[in-house]
Amino acid sequence: MTLVIGASENPERYSNKAINMLRGHDFPVVAVGNRAGQVKDVTIETTTPPGDVPIDTVTLYLNPTLQRQYYDYLMQLKPRRIIFNPGTENAELEQMARNNGIEPVEACTLVLVTTGQY
Repeated sequence: MTLVIGASENPERYSNKAINMLRGHDFPVVAVGNRAGQVKDVTIETTTPPGDVPIDTVTLYLNPTLQRQYYDYLMQLKPRRIIFNPGTENAELEQMARNNGIEPVEACTLVLVTTGQY
């Protein structure tokens, strides 16, 4: 399961493109954004999913300042990896992830899916 943080209904936003592409490749997705909404069959929630939802990958579409509110949640969630899409790179969160056995990946989710590296 992939958690998209910073999800948007706006089709011009990269988070929206990522949800569409992930679902188009049959990856299960949950999404969190500032506003509730819908992208394909994915409901954008305004609160994080409970910790018992098994999340393999978190893909970020928030600037580093806005990421701070998710630090504790992400460390408790213990995903296998956190993808820092262009513009979301955050040395502090990357180090926290490493310290907690989570792989930080500076990459573009769209490129990873397109090239079969996701």
